Amino acid sequence: MKKEDIKMKTTSYLAHYRKVDCARHSVKTHSVETSLFAKKFAGKIGLDLIGELSGLLHDLGKYSFEYQCYIKSAVGLLFPGDKNYVDAERLRGKIDHSTAGAQWIWDALKDEVKINKLAVEIVSLCVLSHHSGLIDVFDIAGEDKFSVRLNKDFTTTHYCEAQEKIDYSISDRITELIKTEGKNDQLRNFISKIHGFYCDPVRQFSKGLLVRFLFSSLVDADRLSTANFENPEDAKLRYLGNYPDWQKLIDCFEQISFEIKNKVDQKRCEISSSCRQRANDKQGLYYLTVPTGGGKTFSSLRFALHHAKEHELDRIIYVIPYTSIIDQNASEVAKIFDGISKEIVLEHHSNLVPEKDTYRNRILSENWDAPIVFTTSVQLLETLFGGGTRSVRRMHQLAKSVIIFDEIQTLPIKTVHMFNNAINFLTDLCFSTVIFCTATQPLLHEVEPSKGTVPYSDAMEIVDYPPLFDALNRVKVQDCQKSGGWTEEDLTERVKALLQDKGSVLVVTNTKANAKRLYESCHGLSKNVFHLSTNMCPKHRKIILNQVIDCLGPSNSKPVICISTQLIEAGVDVDFGAVIRCLAGLDSIAQAAGRCNRNGRQEVKGIVQIVNMQNENLDKLPEIRTAQDVTLRILDEYKKNPADFDKDRIGHKAMKQFYKYYFYERAHEMSYQVSRERLGSDDNLLSLLSENRQSVEEYKRKSGSPSLYLRQAFKTAGKHFRIIDAPTEAIIVPYNEEAKSIIAKLSAKLHLKEESKLLKTAQQYSVNIFPYMIKKLREENALFQTYEESGIWYLDDQYYSKDFGVSLEPVSEMKFLSA
Repeated sequence: MKKEDIKMKTTSYLAHYRKVDCARHSVKTHSVETSLFAKKFAGKIGLDLIGELSGLLHDLGKYSFEYQCYIKSAVGLLFPGDKNYVDAERLRGKIDHSTAGAQWIWDALKDEVKINKLAVEIVSLCVLSHHSGLIDVFDIAGEDKFSVRLNKDFTTTHYCEAQEKIDYSISDRITELIKTEGKNDQLRNFISKIHGFYCDPVRQFSKGLLVRFLFSSLVDADRLSTANFENPEDAKLRYLGNYPDWQKLIDCFEQISFEIKNKVDQKRCEISSSCRQRANDKQGLYYLTVPTGGGKTFSSLRFALHHAKEHELDRIIYVIPYTSIIDQNASEVAKIFDGISKEIVLEHHSNLVPEKDTYRNRILSENWDAPIVFTTSVQLLETLFGGGTRSVRRMHQLAKSVIIFDEIQTLPIKTVHMFNNAINFLTDLCFSTVIFCTATQPLLHEVEPSKGTVPYSDAMEIVDYPPLFDALNRVKVQDCQKSGGWTEEDLTERVKALLQDKGSVLVVTNTKANAKRLYESCHGLSKNVFHLSTNMCPKHRKIILNQVIDCLGPSNSKPVICISTQLIEAGVDVDFGAVIRCLAGLDSIAQAAGRCNRNGRQEVKGIVQIVNMQNENLDKLPEIRTAQDVTLRILDEYKKNPADFDKDRIGHKAMKQFYKYYFYERAHEMSYQVSRERLGSDDNLLSLLSENRQSVEEYKRKSGSPSLYLRQAFKTAGKHFRIIDAPTEAIIVPYNEEAKSIIAKLSAKLHLKEESKLLKTAQQYSVNIFPYMIKKLREENALFQTYEESGIWYLDDQYYSKDFGVSLEPVSEMKFLSA
């Protein structure tokens, strides 16, 4: 072949087209770019050759005549009337360009055994899934979906045509990678580690996580190559791992000075020093068990910075359970590094305020490309277990990282075994270090080992925590339950007495209904009575919380009462003189107690009282009911022998006993059960993502023993994985003039891009409400769509209270929003 023919062949197959300057992104260039990114990402765990091979194979079908006609028609290089023009809109997503690459490696190595066969299955699965999300190998009906896809007719997948047309340099490298023993040696080494660390079904679950990691590497690589071509300016905004030196960040951090005013401040400094001392230790799982108010955020970050430098890690990921507290923590940390860059700290969560939701922030959030990432447990768990391609894209960034889980006790019970296995995978096989931070350490190491537990030893505790609970004991916990329970009127009198004695009172209830009624009952006790619940939009809650904090200021404190649901418990830095906590799990009671005398300013201990409400309806909150029962058992044991608990109702001994009972009661939930109604059979996600026993048995019944090593139902598991099961729907509320302006603009039926931007801003003014609330508000004619079939709903002005948010009945005068 002549050089001119080779050149024409190299540039004539189109992967992407940039209309602004008529630039063409060839299939060859895109494949090479993707392979280099994937090689780098998979190389973090020693599997660079498999990553490279996946990248070269992933878009093989784009060499086909059918795809070329489609893409050229779609971008305007072919016009109606041209010989090869097609209706691109009609064909969108219908031309298979991903199966051919999987068929190539399968065809070459399908008769191989053991490690080579497993490599083929992994690469094939990643390649043919890279647009849809990982498919099921065996689905719940017992069908071998993987083989069905691989056995598609070559005329449909364009496999033979693509092999003929592929650029020689890529074809040669694919052949070289397929033949090389290097990739097999890499995979053999990784799989031997899995077999050395784990037994089935955890062993199979870990292989599934390996598939997901390599899939993540391919998906991110593909998206980066495409995005960098389509928007070259965006490429300049990416770090691509080229972050400031850890020592520069450490120098900034170590310049922080902490003023020691009392014993609490002294202990915080000691905790921080312990974290610094342990930072040079080996990688693995660590526990930072510190009483509330002990300064976990900065202490754990100090450990992480020095640990990342010591072990040459890529990033620090700080995982926080609630969006309501992430902004406060991330902002405090970001200020430390402002002198280096305003974008050292990346925030990724749903309630990001508009001023932080910059274009670069959105670009970097796509794959957590930053040295320090603050995100939520929802985002992290979706990255590990969610379906599709959007979240999994970030998974490879968890390798070579320090991952800090703040308030680890909030981990959803149903995810315990899956989570434990993922943590082990990251620490044992991905060169990551994980820290579990909390005052109430759940016993994740004492759950069923065969399904997935984490290791524990005293040496894994960063600080010697038992003495800390004595030294940082700033409250006296009183069991004030009474026969028949407390009415709102009784509790109001108790709040009044405590306000006179302590100057500030926080009451934490289990339900919004109780919080609202108690707020109304206490409203006349002080000029400063506040209410907090998730019926209020994030902007509203933030303003109220700031007013509460202002009243609690040590230099100019004012009498203040705050009635809140449990949203205030974890990570919110407030310091009340007294706290009343409605009976709940002992962990929740301890977290509420952490809002009392938090900074040790009172000369005597703060008061925390546990009460039982008379008219509390927990029918829709069975988890709280179970936790209450366990707490009652602990409190009863305490009455009989306080010495067994070091005379501390919320101390570490009481907490350990609570979790033993609580985990025993809920052990059956920890594998993420999925009901027959949802799945078609009773099963669990732990099984679907490991041995997938029921599906495989059904396959055996129909077709005999399967020949595949992989068995997982990835797509089915991803479809049913939900952190929050509650079927809520978001509505926009007219909290202030900005919110009303957003509603009016959205009602004008804007361009999709402008509408999306407004909806992002509108998240600060959104409330998630339950179906019964939606039904009631619609009956009241209080919910409106911005325009017909928009699916964007907003609330009538009359049904939003400045005191407690969304109301099911009118609370203000009628006003009209001008669209």
